[in-house]
Amino acid sequence: MKNISRQLFRVKDLNSILSEAHDPSRKLKKALGPFDLILFGIGAIVGAGIFTSLGTAVAGDSIRPGAGPAIMLSFVITAIACGFSALCYAELAALVPISGSAYTYSYAAFGELIAWIIGWDLIIEYSIANVAVALSWSSYFVELLRGLGIHLPVWSTIDFRSAMQGFHKASELISSGQTFEQLEPYLQHTWTAVQGAPHIFGIPIICNLPASFIIIALTVILVIGIKESARFNAIMVIFKLLVLGLFVVIGIYYIKPHNWVPFAPNGFAGIRAGAAVVFFAYLGFDAVSTVAEETRNPKRDLPIGIIGSLIACTIIYVIVAIVFTGMVPYSLLNTTFADQKAEPLTVAMKYVNINWAAGIIAFGAVVANTAVLLVSQLGQARIFFAMSRDGLIPAVFSRVHPRFKTPHINTIIIGAFVAFFAAFTNIDEMVDLTNIGTLFAFILVCIGVIILRIKDPHRPRGFKVPFNPLLPLLGVVACIFLMTGLSPITWVRFFLWLIVGLIIYFAYSYRHSLLHHKTHHHQDKNKPDAHSV
Repeated sequence: MKNISRQLFRVKDLNSILSEAHDPSRKLKKALGPFDLILFGIGAIVGAGIFTSLGTAVAGDSIRPGAGPAIMLSFVITAIACGFSALCYAELAALVPISGSAYTYSYAAFGELIAWIIGWDLIIEYSIANVAVALSWSSYFVELLRGLGIHLPVWSTIDFRSAMQGFHKASELISSGQTFEQLEPYLQHTWTAVQGAPHIFGIPIICNLPASFIIIALTVILVIGIKESARFNAIMVIFKLLVLGLFVVIGIYYIKPHNWVPFAPNGFAGIRAGAAVVFFAYLGFDAVSTVAEETRNPKRDLPIGIIGSLIACTIIYVIVAIVFTGMVPYSLLNTTFADQKAEPLTVAMKYVNINWAAGIIAFGAVVANTAVLLVSQLGQARIFFAMSRDGLIPAVFSRVHPRFKTPHINTIIIGAFVAFFAAFTNIDEMVDLTNIGTLFAFILVCIGVIILRIKDPHRPRGFKVPFNPLLPLLGVVACIFLMTGLSPITWVRFFLWLIVGLIIYFAYSYRHSLLHHKTHHHQDKNKPDAHSV
C-alpha cells in the first residue's frame, strides 16, 4: 500500500521538467515578448465575462440572488482574490517556464496524481469555458446580423435543451388560453425555434451553428502559427478596448444616480453570489503562463504579462460596471430584460435608445469573444501538449507540425470537441462549471508556491510572491470564499467530472506515465541478479 501511494504521488524533478523544452522534436517557436503577453492576457480576460455574465451577476437567476448596483464591489472582491493567485502564477511561471501552467507546477509540487487531477480540471477552465464564450459570441453575432437585416433561422442559433424547455413552457401557456403574441419574447423565440426546425424521425434538429463555426475558424488560425495568432489577437484587443471606451463615454451621460438605489438589494449574499459569477470575467490571466515555452525571456516577461493584464482589466471592469448599473434600473434588468442577460451592454444602449451604439457594441462583443476563444483554445492545446509529453495522454497530443511548429493535431482535436458542445449546451451551466474548476486550480497553485519554496528554496526565481506564505494562504481562503457562492448542483457536476478523470487516470495514464516507466526501470536496475545471490 505504501509503495502504491509513493507511485501515485511521485514528483517530477524541476531539472527534468526544464530540460524537456530543449527536445528538438517537440520544440515550440519562441516569438513572444512582454507586450504580446499583456495583450494575450487582456485578450483572454476581456470578453464573455464583461459582455455576458455582467447581466446575470447583476440581476441574479432562479438559483442565486443578484448583486444589483453593488456588482462593482463584486468585481473588486474578485479582483483581490484573483490578485493573490496571479502573484503565485507569476512566481511559478518564472520558475518553471514550461507549457502546462498549473498542471506542470503541480507535478513538481504535489506529484503525479494531483498533477493529473489539475490537468483534467483545466479542461473545465479552457475547453468548457470556451463553450460558454462561443455561446456568448453567437448571441452577439446573431444580434449584429439582425441589425444588418440578416435573420438566421431561429433553430440554428439556440441550443437544444434551452429550446425544448422554452417550447414546453410556451405550449402550457398556449394550452391555458394565452395567444402567441402574449408570450414573453424568449418563449416566442423558443417556440419558433422548435416549430421551424427541420425534423428527423420526429426529433427537431436544433443546434447553435454560429458557435461551432467560430471555433472551427479559430482552430485553423492556431494551427498556422503562434506569431500569426498573436498578431490577430493584438488587433482584436485594441478594437474591443475602443468599443468598451465608447460604451463608457456614451453611457456616462445617461447615468441616473437613483438607479444605484438600493445599492445592494440582496445584501452581502447578492454581492458574494455576484463575485462568484463575475469570476468568469477574470479568467485568462493564467492563460499567459501556458505560452511560457513560446516566450523569448520568460523569467522576466511572464510576471509582467500575468500581473499587468489583471490590473488593466480590473480598472476597465469597475468603470463599465458603474456606468452599466447607472444606466439600467436593477428592477428592469431583473424582469423585462431577463431573456437578454447574455447581451447586457447592448440592452443598456437600447434602453436609452442609442441603437447605433448597440450595434457597434454587438460587433465589439463579437471581436472581444473571438480573442478570448483564440487564447483559451491556445492554452488548452499547450496543457495537453505538456500532459502528452509526460505520457499521461496519448503521444499524438504532443506532435509538432514540421513547418508551423504548433501542436496541430492536438489543436484540431480540441477544436472539434469545443465546436460540438458549443452547438448543444447551455451558457449558465458552462459558466458555473468553469468557475469552480478554475478556482480549484488557483488553490493548488497558491499552495504550490509554499511547497516549492520549502522543497527548492535556493533555485533562482525571476519573481517572488511577497510575504510568503501569508499571501498564498490568503489566495486559498479567497478562492474557497468564491467557491461557496456557487450553486450545489455546480459542486455535484464538478465532483462527477473529477471522478471521470480519476477513472481515466487509473485506466490509462497511470500505466503510460513516462515517470512511471523511469521509476520501474530504475528499480529493475537496482534489483540484485538472481544468479549472483
